[in-house]
Amino acid sequence: MALVHRGAWRLVTPLLRVARTNPALFLQRRHASKQFKDQKKELKPKPKINKQKVEIKQKMTVKELARAMNRDFDHVVEALLNTSVDVDELEPDSVLDQVWVKEVVSRSGMKFRWAKLSETRERPNKDATRPDKHTESLRKSQIVATEAGGITQHIGAFSVQLASGEAMTFLDTPGHAAFSSMRARGASATDIVVLVVAADDGVMEQTVESIRHARTAGVPIIVAVNKCDKPQADPERVKKELLSHDVICEEFGGDIQAIHVSALQGDGLVELTEAVVALAEVLELKAEPDGLMEGLVIESRNDKGKGPVSTALVQRGALRRGAVLVSGRAWAKVRFMFDENDSVLKEAGPSRPVQVSGWRELPSAGEEILEVETEQRAREVVAYRQYLDEQQRLSEDQRTIAANREAHLQEYREQREELGHLSWRQRRRALYQKNKDAFALRPKEWGQEEADPGDVDGSVETLLNVLDSYDAQDECELKLIHFGTGDITETDVNLAHTFSGSVYGFNVAVPRPVQQVALKKDVPLRLHSVIYKLIEELQQELSLKRPPITTETILGEANVLMIFEVSEGKKKVPVAGCRVQRGVLDKKHSFRVLRGKQVLWEGSLSALKHHKDEVSSVKVGMDCGLSADGNVDFSPGDIVQCYEQQDRPQTTSWTPPGF
Repeated sequence: MALVHRGAWRLVTPLLRVARTNPALFLQRRHASKQFKDQKKELKPKPKINKQKVEIKQKMTVKELARAMNRDFDHVVEALLNTSVDVDELEPDSVLDQVWVKEVVSRSGMKFRWAKLSETRERPNKDATRPDKHTESLRKSQIVATEAGGITQHIGAFSVQLASGEAMTFLDTPGHAAFSSMRARGASATDIVVLVVAADDGVMEQTVESIRHARTAGVPIIVAVNKCDKPQADPERVKKELLSHDVICEEFGGDIQAIHVSALQGDGLVELTEAVVALAEVLELKAEPDGLMEGLVIESRNDKGKGPVSTALVQRGALRRGAVLVSGRAWAKVRFMFDENDSVLKEAGPSRPVQVSGWRELPSAGEEILEVETEQRAREVVAYRQYLDEQQRLSEDQRTIAANREAHLQEYREQREELGHLSWRQRRRALYQKNKDAFALRPKEWGQEEADPGDVDGSVETLLNVLDSYDAQDECELKLIHFGTGDITETDVNLAHTFSGSVYGFNVAVPRPVQQVALKKDVPLRLHSVIYKLIEELQQELSLKRPPITTETILGEANVLMIFEVSEGKKKVPVAGCRVQRGVLDKKHSFRVLRGKQVLWEGSLSALKHHKDEVSSVKVGMDCGLSADGNVDFSPGDIVQCYEQQDRPQTTSWTPPGF
């Protein structure tokens, strides 16, 4: 210590001497030293690093993260190496957890910030739309019937070649339910509705509904009175019944044509097509065969040989092989086209139903189809429409969260006003009695200081909003007994033990004595620093609380043909002689005997024989003899069923907004 003090004194002494002997020189040297330090700082300024900012969001895919970082897919995969993420299973559409999204951004030397609806830059409109004005218009004809004698209905849309050389296109819409869904997807695409009414049944409920849809869409109607070949047919009664629904046929002074037909015999179909053609001419229904194709998706499916295939109706322009199409959030480059008979087409003009192969993803039925110039343009359109969907979902989530937050705060204010005369300990005890539930939650305070220890801070409020979105319905009940800020205490553990619940902690610690109490009382402590992980574990716990679902599978059935008895010692045992009609009868599974719809017996078999051999199973077409483990009064004509029951776990359907 003495040496250090001496050294320090020697360093200070010369400066003190200068100050004592010549104060002006002391100030001059001091000023020069300060100028030298300032010049040194100016010569070597600290480099300022401007990190790239990346907007992240919930449920972000690898492809979306790479695009936000202006990097490729491989860059994201490389950033996740040496982590617990299985990079071999990653695909461009794989959804990353929030913690790994942040990790990728940090490892890439960038900064992240959460994307907000108010801060998101509005993208330029890249959508594809129909031209504002059409010189002409085309709609498709529609028949509400399943009977169209001799006309194929393979793809739900078909063409009819008339004797005059003209062609008519129909949509197969059997029954009012399908017609309702078609109307809901866009009845504006319909020109003429052929209302098929059975002459023997008259106006039914589905007829009235079809009329209502046609009126709502503003589409003209032609009435086809079908089954006129039946002896009990009464076409005049049908037309009179239609009067009460404001469908006035020409015979009664109206402007609606009524044609008597028999789909089974083929009578009146020529007159029906002529009536449709005449009405189309009056309405001047024409189509533009030139320009980019416009159409409508009638149906779509995955074909094993062709891949994603849609049935499209060309409404304007011509569709050719190699055309680039956009429909909703799907796009295609047409590889092949087929008609309703699976014949290859090179071109499809207006009013032509056609099967289109080459879709990247299946479009939805009822979606509009538009042709665009290039594949790049198609990708722009799809990306823009996905962007609009994301903005809408984000807006809905924010409205839901805001509404839940406001409702919770209002309830909290009411409780504080109601219990305001009590101390904070008394208020908390009163809340315990009011909310006797089976769940404890204690998030950590995020720096927000309140005078009242029982006040709710931001982190608690966020988690309460999440829990408010839970709707039990037929699932297990989720109850909250207590919430607060700070580390988990022994009181929390005791409350959870009383109500057989769990303690969830968010960014909190658990003192060792509290851990020992929880271990002794078998109270689960579920601690998390990432909210998504907390919710995931809560969902898993809710799923485990649900009882399993028992499913039954019928393995085989047999008919009882005859009854006979066999001797087992001094006992006569009834045996049913059976023939297996379908599946397999396996002795190790359960059996039941049915007489009509009544169950006579359920249990297991004591014996199963084929001829004289004891067997474990018999297959379809084989004869067998079986005896039940119990008293069963078999009778010829009974049905013997072999079935298997299995229990499978249930999972909660609860998914909070934004998760």
